Amino acid sequence: MNLSFFIARRYLVKQKGTFSSFIIRLAIVATALSVAVMIVAMAVVTGFNYAVTEKLYSFMGHVNVVRYDETNSNALNYSSPIYYNHRVQDSIKMVPHVIAVSPFVELPVIVQAHGQLEGISLKGVDKEYRFAKSIKTTGAPIDYSDTFYSKQVILSQTTADRLNINTGDTVQLTFLQSGLPRIRKVRVSGLYHTGMEEVDKYFAVCDIRLLQRINTNWTADSINGYQVDLDNEKYADTVASFIHYNIINAPLESYTTAENYSFIFDWLKLQNMNGIILLVIMAVVSIINMGAVLLILMVDRAMMIGLLKALGMPFETTRNVFLGIAGLIGMVGILLGNVLALGLCWLQLLFGFLKLPEAAYYMPVVPVKIVWWHVAGIDIATLLLCVLCMWLPTLYIRRIQPARVLQFK
Repeated sequence: MNLSFFIARRYLVKQKGTFSSFIIRLAIVATALSVAVMIVAMAVVTGFNYAVTEKLYSFMGHVNVVRYDETNSNALNYSSPIYYNHRVQDSIKMVPHVIAVSPFVELPVIVQAHGQLEGISLKGVDKEYRFAKSIKTTGAPIDYSDTFYSKQVILSQTTADRLNINTGDTVQLTFLQSGLPRIRKVRVSGLYHTGMEEVDKYFAVCDIRLLQRINTNWTADSINGYQVDLDNEKYADTVASFIHYNIINAPLESYTTAENYSFIFDWLKLQNMNGIILLVIMAVVSIINMGAVLLILMVDRAMMIGLLKALGMPFETTRNVFLGIAGLIGMVGILLGNVLALGLCWLQLLFGFLKLPEAAYYMPVVPVKIVWWHVAGIDIATLLLCVLCMWLPTLYIRRIQPARVLQFK
């Protein structure tokens, strides 16, 4: 057994009831709290990013193939359709990481009920379209069995509350095409809720055939674009570029949802920066704490250091004793910090006791998502920093002279 580690372990075991014991317990608690805060912070930041992007991608897809926009605003050109091409859809489906491709049509519409008016964008989809599990829905899906088009619509809970309606109620849709209003009455078959104002306040879903018939001079194959869903958001840029260079031609262009909603993703990057700042602060606190504790222990154990020097123990071996003490304290603190952090995250997932204002944060409770390599990275980094940053305090050992400290024995 390594002599330095043996002495360090025996030293920690034999300190019950002494001043050193109190300092060691204080160091363990401080390290545990630092580790717990870092793990919880990463879990919340990761969970927040995942929850927001999942809701946005679930409704908008990861990539949209639409008509090229000369203004670079990524806005749809409602009046100029593209034409559905089965070959294009099948080619996009064959791209790696693509799991679904859905044609869609969007039109601005005024929804009227009980004397109330709401202006929204109505998204027409086919019967293959499905809401993701992350989006809360009530009522029934759209019934596509009608040979002409379904006279049903799915509104957001936000729009329904403003119009004072519920599932099963009838609403009036007013389309302004070429300056002439075209009116249709439809039944609200269901409601959805994402918690994101940019979606809930401005979008509803209907049968794609309804919007194709409303648009003057549109045919059954006229659409605004294709919504492309991926199995992982990190491939969005790659897939969009592949579609652009290998599948589509002018006037089509492929845009990622991150481009269309850049303000949301910029905001999420800011949240990530806040998490990084918190990690740095807690790491500095942990290092300062361990450095102070080790200095106190060395001062308190000056006689032991003097005795070891008198017995001929080299400086490196004596230093390794206290580095071993720091490592053991760090490992115990890290273990307790993991238990505390993972326990809090599990309770939050189970009960959701930490609430958020949904209007500001897009969700009613604090989201958490544990990524195990984040936890492992924090643990390893904390232990390494605790040990490596203890080298400077251990230089104090050189200043201890056996003749001066042992005379008080």
